[in-house]
Amino acid sequence: MENEITERIIGAAIEIHRHLGPGLLESAYEECLCYELSQQGLRQLDVPVLYQGVKLDCGCRFDLLVEDSVIVEIKSTESLPPVFAAQLLPYLKICGKRVGLLINFNVPVLRHGLKRVANNYEEPLRLSGFASNLVPQETV
Repeated sequence: MENEITERIIGAAIEIHRHLGPGLLESAYEECLCYELSQQGLRQLDVPVLYQGVKLDCGCRFDLLVEDSVIVEIKSTESLPPVFAAQLLPYLKICGKRVGLLINFNVPVLRHGLKRVANNYEEPLRLSGFASNLVPQETV
């Protein structure tokens, strides 16, 4: 299920990048991605933080949780240094999720700004289905 959701998220991100290109603020890309995902029937959810059995209303500070399954962090920077993946890992652990996506829109070709992170390890991004024709697997 997570693979299908990540493919749909990536497909939406590629569509946004084709229309807007690099250089905008993260908030603009986040708003566009929320719109695109809602058009596909995917939902963004808020997540409270559970600490010592108490539900706190502060929530996690990540950008998106899609279908209660995939955490998405949106960036608009020159690169994706390892600190961004390190930032995503605690979100995955706190929320009990397996998969997260880092999407950096500030690149000429979006496939160079994608990184998939899975709970305690990073794995290469592999696409199948409709998005496979958008990002050749051998180049990811």
